[in-house]
Amino acid sequence: MFLVFEKVVLWMAAIRIFSGLCEITAALFMLRFNTVEKALVVNSLLAFVGPLVLLTTMSIGLVGISYKVSFAKLIWLLIGVGCILFSLKK
Repeated sequence: MFLVFEKVVLWMAAIRIFSGLCEITAALFMLRFNTVEKALVVNSLLAFVGPLVLLTTMSIGLVGISYKVSFAKLIWLLIGVGCILFSLKK
């Protein structure tokens, strides 16, 4: 009857919920300020939060599965994360 979540999944979900709340709060601030200049400032702050949330949740997830997969698969996962980060840079 009761659901039991893994700690890693719970932390990843909590960070994503926090990120969503930041997005909603930023949208409300944009509506409250009602100027394009201030909306761009708020939007630029969100541009910092997004990649930070991605890196944090990805790191937590990798740490969570690091003991379940072989070293070779972990290297491939890290290469994949590196490709994602490289694509965000461009």
